[in-house]
Amino acid sequence: MSIEIAGRPIGANHPPLVIAEMSGNHNQSLERALAIVDAAALAGAHAIKLQTYTADTITLDVRGGCFEISDPDSLWSGQSLHDLYNQAHTPWEWHAPIMERARELGLICFSSPFDETAVDFLEDLGVPAFKIASFENNHLPLIEKAASTGKPLIISTGMASLGELDDAVRTARDAGCTQLVLLKCTSTYPASPENTNIRTIPHLRELFGCEVGLSDHTMGVGVALAAVALGASVVEKHFTLARADGGVDAAFSLEPAELTSLVSETERAWQALGHVHYGPTEAERKSLVFRRSIYAAADIAKGEPFTEANIRIVRPGHGAAPALYRKLIGRSAQRAFNFGEPVSLDKLF
Repeated sequence: MSIEIAGRPIGANHPPLVIAEMSGNHNQSLERALAIVDAAALAGAHAIKLQTYTADTITLDVRGGCFEISDPDSLWSGQSLHDLYNQAHTPWEWHAPIMERARELGLICFSSPFDETAVDFLEDLGVPAFKIASFENNHLPLIEKAASTGKPLIISTGMASLGELDDAVRTARDAGCTQLVLLKCTSTYPASPENTNIRTIPHLRELFGCEVGLSDHTMGVGVALAAVALGASVVEKHFTLARADGGVDAAFSLEPAELTSLVSETERAWQALGHVHYGPTEAERKSLVFRRSIYAAADIAKGEPFTEANIRIVRPGHGAAPALYRKLIGRSAQRAFNFGEPVSLDKLF
């Protein structure tokens, strides 16, 4: 099931791909956008992702009503959709220099297209993959367009019912997608851990037979580590230089030190998964000597019975296994033992 994006393998046999999502955290400054790329590379991220849209390709310039965010709990309460997306979008003329900087630093750089014209634009730039955002996973013509390029496709699952996900996956595969990743996602900003339901990750993998990861809007890195333990092969987190700088997504974005931790800790979590194993590992063999075993706790004469007073289960591990202790009590010693001598199998019979 392993796939590749820009030559980087993704799957259970490889460390999780960590994607830093820039989104609107550039705050409409190309200089800041390039600094975010630099910081992501320094933190050890494997990829950086952009979003490709304009306010006019994503919504209508209408004020009030359902075109205004009225939820008082929203980070963007009171803003019109058009104004929000105008503030958050990445100017298309910035894509090429951002991608060039990423390539110089060894970062994979790709984007989320939000309409078919964005797919064509990104194709001209030679992106190695496409990401379909949660709010677009019901936009089947967009999925079909992106999938028809033959490039790997990542789809966030936020809000989608199982039927809608099935439609999205079928559309992608029918259009030629052979390398698919689904990202479990909760589309609240920030998301709470208890609303994240990452046990869905192995279920998605079983249902759709594809790689599965996490697009994570929770604070910190704990949820991402748990997701890796459940089989996530991709982790995406929003990234900024400093939350205090503000911006449309800053409040739920990682800072550089946190991204560094995410990269190292998700790889540790993946390494720890290993495989089903019992008994000492090769690394543990030298520690076997520190297990308990049976030793003479007093001088014991030949023919003298073993008792609870003259043999004990202690460290180190050179004597007979503790499981033999009860069987030895009351039996006669076949030879003499000195205090502190291991009562080993080769000396018992």
